[in-house]
Amino acid sequence: MEVLWREGNATVADVVNGLAPPPLTYSTVLTTLRTLEQKGYIAHEEDGRAFLYHPIVQRRQAAKSAIGNLLGRFFSDSPGALAVTLLDDARLSDEDLAEIARAVARQRRKSK
Repeated sequence: MEVLWREGNATVADVVNGLAPPPLTYSTVLTTLRTLEQKGYIAHEEDGRAFLYHPIVQRRQAAKSAIGNLLGRFFSDSPGALAVTLLDDARLSDEDLAEIARAVARQRRKSK
């Protein structure tokens, strides 16, 4: 998905070449793209003999879905438990901490 979000459109070979090491085989990437298409995350158009794949799910939408799955599987649907785990286990920059403080302040204003 990262390659497709970055490039907009890509063939299987483009995706293979656009991935960070270690390299994946063409067939592995093709299988993954077909699965993503079956799940409704991407679509393709024919470009000569090749298929040109493109995302139909935006990055933010996919991230929200992934976080929802993560919350349900590991954190009993508790965003607070996830946040505490992330805060306890990560090294955060001053900029990260400031952004987190702003997000907490926004949440406090919403709950009033």
